[in-house]
Amino acid sequence: MVQVGDSLPDLDVLVESSPGNKVNLEKELKGKGLIIGVPAAFSPSCSETHVPGYIKHKALKDAGDVFVVAVNDPFVTKAWGLTLDPDQKSGVRFLGDPSGKFTEALDLAFDGTAVFGGNRSKRYALVIEDGKVKEAHVEPDNTGLNVSKAEKVLG
Repeated sequence: MVQVGDSLPDLDVLVESSPGNKVNLEKELKGKGLIIGVPAAFSPSCSETHVPGYIKHKALKDAGDVFVVAVNDPFVTKAWGLTLDPDQKSGVRFLGDPSGKFTEALDLAFDGTAVFGGNRSKRYALVIEDGKVKEAHVEPDNTGLNVSKAEKVLG
């Protein structure tokens, strides 16, 4: 599993808004940043508590570049982002990891077949500084909402 001090994987597998718009977080995150990983776009905890907690948090602007990553296609993550942040004022960017390769490279995938139909991402928040993991907040039960909550990550 991803650890403090690890570099981000250099992969061109994440997508934003469309399949052709690739995002490589290793190249994108050079200063401060935050990666919020979720098991599924539009799932209750992700949509009602986890991601809105970040969007509404007063310290979000101090977190640097913020990305939400879900093992979903870019059309789903785009629609989800517009649902959670319709005016797109928060600056949070929603990325799909359709193949799960980014999630697997972080060793944060789990078998979610029973609920989600296939492998999914554990719920997490990674604080990034200069391309390296400064803090790793990974839910021990994969999908719970405790250590990765905005209040615990952003203060």
